Amino acid sequence: MRSIFFLLLLGSLSRLFKYTVAVEGFCSAPSTLDRESNLKPLYWKVDNPTLSPVHLQDLPGFTRSVYKRDHALVSPESHVYGPLPDWINTLAAYLIAPAMGSHFVMYLAKLQENSKSGLPPCDVERFIFVLQGTVILTSANASRHKLKVDEYAYLPPKLDHSITCDSSATLVVFERRYSPSENHVSELIVSSTDDQPVLETPGEVFELRKLLPTSLAYDFNIHIMDFQPGEFLNVKEVHYNQHGLLLLEGQGIYRLGDSWYPVQAGDVIWMAPFVPQWYAALGKIRTRYLLYKDVNRNPL
Repeated sequence: MRSIFFLLLLGSLSRLFKYTVAVEGFCSAPSTLDRESNLKPLYWKVDNPTLSPVHLQDLPGFTRSVYKRDHALVSPESHVYGPLPDWINTLAAYLIAPAMGSHFVMYLAKLQENSKSGLPPCDVERFIFVLQGTVILTSANASRHKLKVDEYAYLPPKLDHSITCDSSATLVVFERRYSPSENHVSELIVSSTDDQPVLETPGEVFELRKLLPTSLAYDFNIHIMDFQPGEFLNVKEVHYNQHGLLLLEGQGIYRLGDSWYPVQAGDVIWMAPFVPQWYAALGKIRTRYLLYKDVNRNPL
């Protein structure tokens, strides 16, 4: 009798395991979604995140966005777009600004057909990074640059320039009041992520690229950081530098202060000075994020 019961139990467990595998996808072939993702343009999830508002229509009032004294998480369902002052045919969502405690601004700019940028105040420097589409950058010396996805430009203060677009494009833009350093002058830079070497990161496993020179002429830098699934920051960072972060690809867990946040492509994070911070990458694809960091200036 016991042997018959054991065989029946074993058979039930076997059927349950097969059902679980079918439902949960363990050891399954790549899904249609995975195959479609491989065909999409780079950084497509920034504008089309998994948890977009259409997926939240049955959860009125829900958002993953959080604002605290020393950090903020702004998820895509919270983005509010409006006309960008002094720009033509352009909408923007300001995601980080001095009102929350930062000394820089970060915004997404959606350029539409026949759009054109305005100029920042004369003492403000600007950094643009192309997330979608193509733009034309023209500077005061009549130089003309065609910028595509994963390409960027640093525009020093007082540089006359324009950014135009014939169809549509999306940029992430950083601006701050330039903090000059004696005998050092920042210059126009136009480049791409792939043109920058992977730098050594002793004690860490992630890949790091710095998009701007490390010289004293520049008071901030923009880092591109890549994590493979399962990789994480070894150092639990606490420092005086501020950060502005945009997840370009992937998903993971970010610790900010005493809070732990699930994050994914399209999320924006502001980190105030001295907030404890740590990241671990999850999922099946790499995490790539773009990170603003103020550098080369005495915190006094």
